[in-house]
Amino acid sequence: YDGESVGAGRVDQTEPMAYSADEACDVGADSGSPASPDYGPAGNQFTGEIQWVRIDIGQDSHDHLIQPEDKFNIAMAHQ
Repeated sequence: YDGESVGAGRVDQTEPMAYSADEACDVGADSGSPASPDYGPAGNQFTGEIQWVRIDIGQDSHDHLIQPEDKFNIAMAHQ
């Protein structure tokens, strides 16, 4: 809460199309697959208090990796 960064990193690969229905952007606990193989299946919830989270997104775009027809199908599926 003091504005000091406590973690940073780069996500080298992301899912280019769509996520599963049970996957989310969790903070403090991950209800889906483990965030790291270092964590067991239970008892790893963060018990502190999170005031805010800042996520900076880089300037690189990977839209060119998705075919126009696939973009259309994704948009239609999310209606």
